[in-house]
Amino acid sequence: MLAVASRRAPALRLVRGEALELPFPDGAFERVFTGHFYGHLEEEQRLRFLAEARRVAAELVIVDSAVRADREPVEWQERVLNDGSRYEVYKRYLTGAGLSAELGGGAVLLDGRWFVTVRSGDSL
Repeated sequence: MLAVASRRAPALRLVRGEALELPFPDGAFERVFTGHFYGHLEEEQRLRFLAEARRVAAELVIVDSAVRADREPVEWQERVLNDGSRYEVYKRYLTGAGLSAELGGGAVLLDGRWFVTVRSGDSL
């Protein structure tokens, strides 16, 4: 993916890193945004990710899947890729209020049928 992106946008600086150990200095960004990532983190990983996100940015915005009637709030799911490979993934479904509470407070921007969005951090 980085090779393709590099060819398409050669002026960009692309970085490959781990979300639980972000390869950036303290305060490097105004905001960290994550979409449909946070709900796949088990508790220890969530705590590590939140510490890293807060280390590199004053604000965190999370978009993830909303609690819904046809799913358990926490479950393991089998994912099958186009190549036939299969993976078990941890998945949580969230409410806006619940996510805000996990983040230690924050503005619920969307508490919809399919998605929740919360903004947390110093800029509130």
